[in-house]
Amino acid sequence: MTVRTGTSGRGLSLAVWGLTRAVLLLCVFKVFTVPGPDVTVDVSVIYRGWYEVLRAGTYPLDDVTWQYPPAAALAVLSPDLLPFLEYASAFFALVLLCDALVFGLLLYAGSRPGFREAGAWLWVAGVPLLGPTVYARYDLMVTAVAVAALLAGVRRPRVLGALAAFGALLKVWPVLVLVGTARGRATRRSWSAAAVTAAVLVLAAAVAAPGAFAFLTFQRDRGLELESLGALVFHVARQFGWEGRVELRYGSMEFVGPHVALVSTLALALSVLAFGWLLVWRLRARTFAVHTPADAAFTAVLLFTVTSRVISPQYMVWPLGVAAVCLVFRGSRMAPPACLVLVATAVTLLEFPLGFAHVVASDAEGVALMAVRNGLLVVAALSAGRRLWRATVPAVREVRATEGVSRAGRAGTPASAP
Repeated sequence: MTVRTGTSGRGLSLAVWGLTRAVLLLCVFKVFTVPGPDVTVDVSVIYRGWYEVLRAGTYPLDDVTWQYPPAAALAVLSPDLLPFLEYASAFFALVLLCDALVFGLLLYAGSRPGFREAGAWLWVAGVPLLGPTVYARYDLMVTAVAVAALLAGVRRPRVLGALAAFGALLKVWPVLVLVGTARGRATRRSWSAAAVTAAVLVLAAAVAAPGAFAFLTFQRDRGLELESLGALVFHVARQFGWEGRVELRYGSMEFVGPHVALVSTLALALSVLAFGWLLVWRLRARTFAVHTPADAAFTAVLLFTVTSRVISPQYMVWPLGVAAVCLVFRGSRMAPPACLVLVATAVTLLEFPLGFAHVVASDAEGVALMAVRNGLLVVAALSAGRRLWRATVPAVREVRATEGVSRAGRAGTPASAP
């Protein structure tokens, strides 16, 4: 990815950021009307309802759509920081501030010697491609925490760990930024800081209000969401008379009918396999560069997004933000999968909200959109995994050569001696 650098390049990126974000704000404030479902309802109705419950001193115990860790309450309550604005307006303004924070962090990191501004440009271009949905969910706030954690981790592993734990209690996935920390002191410091921070936050949540962990049951009972990879099976099956249907369940459109439970279980099995691969990679990796934590986090986020039973449109901001961090580092090899994520983000806008009626109907256009978007994510995940493995895990012949030199050294003879 080639971008302009220097003062002129930063000025141009700032101008483009300002222009595109103004358009997003005009969309969520309904100055411009985007075809399809009203994406702001989640904030003005659902989040606002949770806000009232949380202010009463309890988590939404009777609402199955509450499927978030306890710190998510902070995001829902955050509009109190701007009491002079109506709830939805304050929420949109705070998401804009988080967007600006991520952009500023990426731009600052990219301006340092040995780094590059490609990450800031990916963020500038990628966020508006998701459309107004990105400002009408709290996922961008969570992504800001993950981005800050990865960038801080370059020099301060304890900050990385603390932010990773906080992000995990916002929406679980930011814990993946810990996957690629360098062996030894960096891992000990970051993982111990994460454990301590998580313990303190969990205790505080449990004491603060009842129902902090009700989300675990609600999340466990979720089915196969319409936009997930596994759902493609039923999008195609509907063309051949499959007897299932689409229902609004647990806050999203899900398939209900024969064999859905089986495919949902297979999706969970794929997530377990993804975890197993990451564990094997972690045990075998030997080369940890400054960009490895970001590359590993990007790969992990892609793997768990692709294998999830739910791939809501706003989820795309997760790999987008981590990919932007990867591109800050000149040594990162993640530019090709990052570009695939960028294209998949644009396709996501086409399927939601623009073409969501076609997705619900499983017609030719809807099936094509889901096949392309999810296909791009699968290719990006496989590409990222391959690049991460090749950059960090020594080949078998290299290991054997190293072992040969070691044995020869202990014997006091050259490795090439007969």
